[in-house]
Amino acid sequence: MRLLVVEDDDIVADAILRSLAGARFAAHRVKSAEAAREALAAEQFALAVIDVGLPGADGLTFVRRLRTAGAALPTLVLTARCTLNDKVAALDLGADDFLAKPFEPAELVARCRALLRRSGGTLDGVIRLHRLRADLAGKRLWVDEAEVTLTAREWALLDCLLRRVGQVVPKERVQQALAQPDQELTPNAVEAHVSRLRAKLGDAVAIRSLRGLGYRLDEAKSA
Repeated sequence: MRLLVVEDDDIVADAILRSLAGARFAAHRVKSAEAAREALAAEQFALAVIDVGLPGADGLTFVRRLRTAGAALPTLVLTARCTLNDKVAALDLGADDFLAKPFEPAELVARCRALLRRSGGTLDGVIRLHRLRADLAGKRLWVDEAEVTLTAREWALLDCLLRRVGQVVPKERVQQALAQPDQELTPNAVEAHVSRLRAKLGDAVAIRSLRGLGYRLDEAKSA
């Protein structure tokens, strides 16, 4: 499970990374909102820890842009400004949690764990949903006790949806997850991959197409 740390201060970033590593989290650190945007375009992350005081676009602006784009990535905002108005502003702009500096490493780790539990993430990289069990790190999937083989793109699609169970994943985000550098992906191709994944999952879960919006993974099909 990979976490994204967006922090320009080397000393603070080092403390965060050591705390996360001690709790068995793998983390990738960047120093700006622009670098964070590039990292998110290239890789899937389970959670982002974002400092407010970044060079260029600040952390709250970055969170707002994430939410405006439809990204559901859980976010923990760090800031030296800790008034009630600051907390309200962070949460209103789309942050999932708020931690004032200076903070204790144990609290940082506990808040990350809480956010991951809420979003369906787990420390061992295994997500369990009704009759489905997915080892995202090992790329293994079981429906009931039967193992199901997926293609690379089917894994990318399932990973994208599993991290946002019950939430609408915009079509653009799904296309981004499935895209490859040497091949353009059309909307029809996306729907074809969704259909094939549906067939492999059977009635264990439901992938719903929401016209004009995107896709949503639900626990089970309605009767």
